Amino acid sequence: MQHARTHAETRTRERRHRLAVEAARLMAESGIRDFRQAKRKAAQRLGIHDDLSLPRNSEIEDALRTHQRLFQGDDQPGLLRHRREAAARAMRFFAGFSPRLVGAVLDGTADGNSAVCLQLFSDDPDEIPRFLAEHGIPAESRSRRLRLDRQRVADAPVWLFAAEDLPFDLTVLPRDLLRQAPLDRIDERPMRRASLSALERLLADEDIAEYERRA
Repeated sequence: MQHARTHAETRTRERRHRLAVEAARLMAESGIRDFRQAKRKAAQRLGIHDDLSLPRNSEIEDALRTHQRLFQGDDQPGLLRHRREAAARAMRFFAGFSPRLVGAVLDGTADGNSAVCLQLFSDDPDEIPRFLAEHGIPAESRSRRLRLDRQRVADAPVWLFAAEDLPFDLTVLPRDLLRQAPLDRIDERPMRRASLSALERLLADEDIAEYERRA
């Protein structure tokens, strides 16, 4: 009985790994940004349908980093740098709204399909669209459901636009959420965020690392 249980656990781990790798490939190559959608498509492609075999979001993120390192090694650092520099310029532009960088551009998993995702803070939900209109920036309105903590969820306004040939994604939150980040969809911990000064330090550290690599 112990042998059968061990064998079943091994098969489940192998299926989880295969699903994580396939979901990561779909995210990297097809532009899918939603982990749940990537898992569902991977399960359909591989014919694996038991819930125990579904990988955690963090497992898919690890597989995505591996995929990018193996298959996008030459291009990924450049496109990530381009997006981080564009994020810094956008954060200066939106300085009045205490911008924070979030998502793939911050955590380093950005690819050619990744938007620059910023959180902006205002207690007036109409302030951001007015600001965009005043500066002649056409933007598309959306909504995004966020988990504020283990018990609370909220629907936040989202504004999408393009600049510098890049997609930008702005989530508008009340100013009191500057103190406590919503939960990350990957690990359900407070979302990692970076202020402009933190992003500038990250870019400076990259410059130093690149200089030392070439020296």
